[in-house]
Amino acid sequence: MVISNGSGIAKPQPSLYTIFVQFLVVMFVLDTWQYFIHRYMHINKFLYKHVHSKHHTLVVPYAFDALYNHPLEGLLLDTVGGALSFLLSGMTPRTSIFFFSFVIVKTVDNHCGMWLPGNPLHALFSNNNAYHDIHHQLYDTKYNFSQPFFVIWDKILGTYMPYLLEKRKEGEFEARPIKHKN
Repeated sequence: MVISNGSGIAKPQPSLYTIFVQFLVVMFVLDTWQYFIHRYMHINKFLYKHVHSKHHTLVVPYAFDALYNHPLEGLLLDTVGGALSFLLSGMTPRTSIFFFSFVIVKTVDNHCGMWLPGNPLHALFSNNNAYHDIHHQLYDTKYNFSQPFFVIWDKILGTYMPYLLEKRKEGEFEARPIKHKN
């Protein structure tokens, strides 16, 4: 596909394979950035108290909670992380519009508090709303920092908390952490 850049010179768009590889790169970079910044905001008592705790004032996540945070957190996690991942991936601005729109949908889904049967995001990614609910359930949590796609850093660095989905009598599902035996 060829797109005009407004100056009369046509610029070819990358192939679907290239876009797919760029999506994987940007997902990895964004996940890595957000894991370490998010975890640091929990470890650093000053940052947790004055910045990140705003996001945790809502113990039971819901869709609007996804981006409910302190402006500094939004700048560090989303703006800097997004810009860094965009630059390192080499994607075009047009491709980035589709990718970051998807990131917003994924982030809202991670905070929606509902396990919806047939949700394709749950089939594609182990980092989902049940996984993130565990992070919000545990006071001063030290688990499940990964967001928004993969759980690789939690598993590698020992901060992964497995969970079970329990069906409630009302018909919904509830995420419950699986306690480790020492």
